This record gives sequence, C-alpha cells and structure tokens, in this order.
Amino acid sequence: AVMPVEDAEVSKFAQKQFEKQGMKIILEAKVTKVEKGANSVTAHVEMKDGKVEKITADRMISAVGVQGNIEGLRLEALGVKTERGCIVIDGYGKTNVPGIYAIGDVAGPPMLAHKAEHEGVVCIEKIADFPGVHATDKLKIPGCTYCNPQVASVGLTEAKAKAEGKDIRVGRFQFAANGKAIALGEDQGFIKTIFDKKTGQLLGAHMVGAEVTELIQGFVVAMNLETTEEELMHTIFPHPTLSEMMKESVLDAYGRALNA
Repeated sequence: AVMPVEDAEVSKFAQKQFEKQGMKIILEAKVTKVEKGANSVTAHVEMKDGKVEKITADRMISAVGVQGNIEGLRLEALGVKTERGCIVIDGYGKTNVPGIYAIGDVAGPPMLAHKAEHEGVVCIEKIADFPGVHATDKLKIPGCTYCNPQVASVGLTEAKAKAEGKDIRVGRFQFAANGKAIALGEDQGFIKTIFDKKTGQLLGAHMVGAEVTELIQGFVVAMNLETTEEELMHTIFPHPTLSEMMKESVLDAYGRALNA
C-alpha cells in the first residue's frame, strides 16, 4: 500500500487521487543504485518481479523513515533496555534503569513531533510528582500526512480492530454529500469511524480529503474522554462546516445518516 500505516480504504483512495494528478506509483520495489548526472538523477529500481528499471528525474527525494539516534549513548554499559534501535520506556518515559528517562524518536514510534512534546511534559510532571499525571497512550496519538488530499487518523484501523477480535460497526461519509465541501470545490474524500458494537466505544477514526488534519482532533478528544456513539450523535455540529461529516459518519455506523 502507498500508505501502509493507514486504513486500507484511505490508502487506496489516496493512491487513486495521486494517480489522477499524474503520479506514477510503484509499490513493492526498492532503489538499488542512484546515479547523479549534471542536471538529473537516475535511480535503478528493482521491481517486484526482480527486474531492474532505470528511472530518470530532475530531483530525487529519499523518504525512508526515521530512526532514533541512540548510538554513542553507552546504553548497553548502563543496562538500559533497547528494542529494534529504540529505548524501551513505560507511559511516563521511565526506562528499566532508575533515574534514566527517554522521550521522542529515541523512545520509538510513532515518531511525531506532537508525540515527543507530550511525552516530555508527561515525563517531567511525573518526575516532579505532579498529581493526576496520565501515561501517554500511543493508541490515542493522531497522525497527519500533509499530502493532497490530506490524510489523518487516530486509533485502530478496521483491519487491526478485526485482528484483535473486536465486533465492530463501521461508518463512512463522503465529502461529496457535504455542503461546505462542495462550496469549497473539495468534494473528494471521506471520513470513516469504527466503533465497538457492544460498548459503543470509538475505536478509530480515519479521514482523507481537504483539511482533515484540522478535523481529526475532534475524534482524539472523543477517544480520550471515552465518548460513546450516543454522545457523539447528540452533539450539535455547526452548519455549514466540514465537521458535520464527522457526525454523519458516526450516524452512518448505526444506519442513521441524514445526508448520505
């Protein structure tokens, strides 16, 4: 998938939108060699079938991920536990060695600035023995991808929820059915919500479309407050706004969408 960490439906939709913009996407391939010319770059790409193709372009961007920089910290000598190149911590940044804490990218994924900032605050408040400090819950950390269309998500994907054996309800609502999206000329995209069928707990929310990186926080708050589907259904969303799609997606999960 072009966005393997995202919900499969979101990834598939985003890929189609990218291809409509003229992008050529090659999956399950790897760059084995790069040759730099005077005004171009040629990449040798090994395809899924083992064949190697040459692709020439003006510029090349390598975006192969982030890895925590823990080399030279003498962690082994100190006895600090690591796993897959990252320092192992609890929800408060505490390692297995008393007095040693870690936050941010060195403490493992998701490697996001807002996650690192929050971990830092939680860690310091815990050290200072502030009352009511809550451990960082990685399941409730939102992720945003600033492509066109934008992608945003929090919580479990549909596949992960099913893999965990959860009985779920899934709601979807299209941008094309939202008045504000149509007025903005941004009618491509959708919002998807996943609920526990038994408890009504919001398990995950996934979005693709214009300004979804501004919308996702509403569902992050809902998850932190353990909001149920009924509470979301009875929340009044302003009209006309893109945020109305959030409520409609919830309603759709229970067969009650008004504007589908």
